[in-house]
Amino acid sequence: MNRLFIIKSISALVVALAVMSCDDEGLDVLDIEVPEGYALSAGTSTIFMNSSKAYDSEAEWVTGALASRFTRGDRLYDDMRTSSNDYGGGLGPVYAGYSCGSCHGNAGRTKPALWSDGGSGPYGFSAMLVYVTRKNGVFFKDYGRVIHDQAIYGVSAEGKLKVEWRYESGSFPDGETYELACPSYTITDWYADEIDPDDLFCTVRIPLRHVGMGQIMSLDPVEIEALASRSNYPEYGISGRCNYVTERGVLSLGVSGNKAQHADLTVELGFSSDMGVTNSRYPEEICEGQIQINQGSMMGLLYDKLDVSTEDMENVDLYMQSLGVPARRNVNDPEVKMGERMFYEAKCHLCHVTTLHTRPRGSVLLNGTQLPWLGNQTIHPYSDFLLHDMGSEIMGVGLNDNYVSGLARGNEWRTTPLWGIGLQEKVNGHTCFLHDGRARNFVEAIMWHGGEGEASRNLFKAMTKERRDALVKFLESL
Repeated sequence: MNRLFIIKSISALVVALAVMSCDDEGLDVLDIEVPEGYALSAGTSTIFMNSSKAYDSEAEWVTGALASRFTRGDRLYDDMRTSSNDYGGGLGPVYAGYSCGSCHGNAGRTKPALWSDGGSGPYGFSAMLVYVTRKNGVFFKDYGRVIHDQAIYGVSAEGKLKVEWRYESGSFPDGETYELACPSYTITDWYADEIDPDDLFCTVRIPLRHVGMGQIMSLDPVEIEALASRSNYPEYGISGRCNYVTERGVLSLGVSGNKAQHADLTVELGFSSDMGVTNSRYPEEICEGQIQINQGSMMGLLYDKLDVSTEDMENVDLYMQSLGVPARRNVNDPEVKMGERMFYEAKCHLCHVTTLHTRPRGSVLLNGTQLPWLGNQTIHPYSDFLLHDMGSEIMGVGLNDNYVSGLARGNEWRTTPLWGIGLQEKVNGHTCFLHDGRARNFVEAIMWHGGEGEASRNLFKAMTKERRDALVKFLESL
């Protein structure tokens, strides 16, 4: 019996014991052999997979009872919900997607209908959320914070989104050109009174990749707050800050979401707002008080019980938090090495911080289950999880969406974690980036950086083509 087999056998035993007792402090339970050309991204949760399942496979410590719960959570995440009153039903009356997986294909980012259909999709989902407010920041009485552009048969959707693209060209000093796609959003087919465009702010969000969710939930808040206190680089115009939000009656550091507007993974909110599936945290239908409730009743919907249990919700939470994180790839490739140097030369690392740590006890799921295997890990998310002003105007259109989330203003966005980003095309078949997918590749995403990202954008722009291409190659290796 060789040494590696013995170590892995002992590790499996430790994992099994830790499943039975979350008081166990044995956190480093795997002896990881790192293949040539790879580098760890998330400690013991790192996986060495480059296929379309690279975002959608469990970490190695997920065994025994955890593995069974992971599988149940995975099914709940992917299975298409229906409008029936039976198990697996509860969809609607209005919704944005018919399952988590419909928008987060393979736990990634399903290609938004913005590009394929010019707005709201005709097939039961659009892979996007449409947020609306009055220009004074107040929600609309008949619509709430999200326009649900899908509905079950016999029920009116709240509205439909239409996007028009304007294309602006630019060039690098060496003559190579690039193009930015600038979106203009309008809403049609309002189910109630049409909202005056002069009193409407509309912002669109495409799904985030569910990579490293457990590690994000295990971040050490003291370290993030210390980053915020140090994030002051006046020579580059950079000054990051924390977002704080109140969830479940507790004021906490925000770390998840486009604007760090959530302290948890919003599993219950996602089932409620995105699919219309009621649960113990959100027991009311999202269209409560609207005509869709009566329309749903006429189509046979019942509202006398919750659509999904807290136990089921926690299994989905478990699934998301115990997904493996793809390892960095091609780390010995000379072009990737050059690109990493360019990443630092462009000062990208000042916001896309390369190395962080998780707190000793890991994370706690929404119903109290502890995941200690996520604790005491050195991770490489390429994010500081802070808010940064990304500018108001580039090519006449900026990243300021005028939507306030917690302390985050319209022009402020959480630094996007970059781990696993180079596999998005393989996982989801597209390279649409930024909050609404307007950037169609890495170069466009960089060139959209304004505000605190402007210095890095200009440093990238001034590079030779060889160095720009190398930086992109480095991003593809993450």
